[in-house]
Amino acid sequence: MTPMSAIGNNAPDPADAGIIAQSRIRPDHPALRLGETVRTYGELDDRARRAAHAQAARGVQRGDRVAVMVPNSIEYFEAIHGAGRLGAIVVPVNIHFKADEAGWVVSDSGATAVVVAEHLLPSLATVPDVPRLAVGPGGDYEAALADAPAAGEVDPPEVVGDGWPTIMAYTSGTTGRPKGVAIGADDFRRRAAGVAGSGLRWGLGPDDVHLLVGPSYHMGPLFWSQMHLAFGATVVVMPKWDAQQCLELVERWSVTNVHMVPANFTRILALPEDVRARYDLSSLKIVVHAAAPCPVPLKRAFMDFVGAEKVWEYFGASEGGGTVISPEEWLEHPGSVGRPFPGNEFAILDDDGNELQAGEVGTIWARPAESSFEYHNDPDKTAASHRGTWFTVGDAGYLDADGYLYLTDRKSDMVISGGVNVYPREIEDSLYTHPEVVDCAVLGVPDDQWGEVLYAVVQRTAGSSLDADGVVAWIREHLADYKRPRIVEFVDELPRDPNGKVRKPLLREAWLARREGSTIG
Repeated sequence: MTPMSAIGNNAPDPADAGIIAQSRIRPDHPALRLGETVRTYGELDDRARRAAHAQAARGVQRGDRVAVMVPNSIEYFEAIHGAGRLGAIVVPVNIHFKADEAGWVVSDSGATAVVVAEHLLPSLATVPDVPRLAVGPGGDYEAALADAPAAGEVDPPEVVGDGWPTIMAYTSGTTGRPKGVAIGADDFRRRAAGVAGSGLRWGLGPDDVHLLVGPSYHMGPLFWSQMHLAFGATVVVMPKWDAQQCLELVERWSVTNVHMVPANFTRILALPEDVRARYDLSSLKIVVHAAAPCPVPLKRAFMDFVGAEKVWEYFGASEGGGTVISPEEWLEHPGSVGRPFPGNEFAILDDDGNELQAGEVGTIWARPAESSFEYHNDPDKTAASHRGTWFTVGDAGYLDADGYLYLTDRKSDMVISGGVNVYPREIEDSLYTHPEVVDCAVLGVPDDQWGEVLYAVVQRTAGSSLDADGVVAWIREHLADYKRPRIVEFVDELPRDPNGKVRKPLLREAWLARREGSTIG
């Protein structure tokens, strides 16, 4: 089946969707692989049932929230599907958060229990009253599952609905504290059949093998894994990203589908050519990417490596809405993130709410096919992000004459220099075409004369002699003069979060600290 070919025509039978159903249909089929460890659907069903007992023993009831702070692992999926059976809402917590950050998410969400990796227990120091279920050699997770009654014994926790977990993801928090995205009661992501249907619309099937390379606490990688589990496919779990290991696993397990971000492309293409050529990637059908803008030269290079016909892209948010673009469409509209999924609508509005014409940059507004959302504990932010049934997450972009969407930047990343609006992504895209630039980031930093000036951070190719004057000259050659960086610095590697996004606030803070002559702790 061609991806997206069956949208609207391939709704799965709800009785066949989800882990509980698949444990009856194909109990011996591998659901999860991590290294040499395998969980069949029968085993995953049993351990998710036991995880539900363990959470119920810690006070979790229907409608409660269960925070899960566990690295990519088989236990992660057991825990979230255990919560789903109780009708509890799963709150994924970034495993890189420190105590203040993790404490905020757990406290703000109102979680009544936390499933946490044993080595991450110190990150919960600010939330001492929430019961823990600790995963790891010294934790109580395995003992709690072992203590759960066998299937069919008296008084098991009630399975709510089809036992599929509802996820309340927390936004990345580009401004202020992150906020929980509470999806509507009729959202398809609450139902196993809806999630399975999404996978089938991508042309996925029960004999596919998916490779999880991103963090399971992020909605994109998690949802792609969940789509496969919903209809009985296999998910191979990478505990931590490694470019060469990714290629090894694709070959070893005949992986058919993988969800990536552009940073994964960069790291794979940075491997020596003889290393990349060592692996047979012919099993791959789809490499889908999202989460961060992908420079046109980088995507072209990755298409050349893996096969142009395999590389799909989508754009969306935890809040809902989405676009998709096929490889063929992208080659005709390079740089676009596609047109809306059926049932979704997009519009580009100015700051006064007026709809803009093709090619004019403004704020991207979406109207999803399913129910909308609210920000947990923040009615003001919820109201500010909505205009009736339309919403925005603050991304800026434009539509072309054919209705294809292009991203420019988040409104919060826009730089106003000398009264002129500048979108850093345009400068980054230009720098990516320089043969000696591996990676880059452009952002605004304060300036007494201009208000803000452009600051470029660049990673060069090995042995490159590119200097700051060369960077500025390149931009002046390809873009208007006012878009040239006033400050250029070179680094060995840019700081990116596990989702592939450059940590621009960290770069800005480091620059400000150096300007003030202070040190960074």
